[in-house]
Amino acid sequence: MVKIQFTIEVPIKLQQRKKWVVAACPVLDLHSQGETVQQARKNLGEAITLFLISCFERGTLDDVLKKCGFMPEHQPHKRIQSKNPPELLNIPIPFWINTSSGQRACHA
Repeated sequence: MVKIQFTIEVPIKLQQRKKWVVAACPVLDLHSQGETVQQARKNLGEAITLFLISCFERGTLDDVLKKCGFMPEHQPHKRIQSKNPPELLNIPIPFWINTSSGQRACHA
């Protein structure tokens, strides 16, 4: 078995609400919370990871990303500088590949 990891970088928003910090990922419409900023970020990261893995396992990842407005970047675009750039969160998406099963190479 070989571990492969993809990483997705998504914009997030954090908001203090009484004793909780609410973390949101607007592009995926996912939310979480924690007692600290670090805990809210960690919880949101876990929620996003589980959501994306669940979509992959159900065969709906492509459709979900398209419905959320994702599109492949065929040509590099200039990043527009914003006065208030969004906070970004790197989300690891782990996979295992069984290299000893005798399967032929993937020909997607």
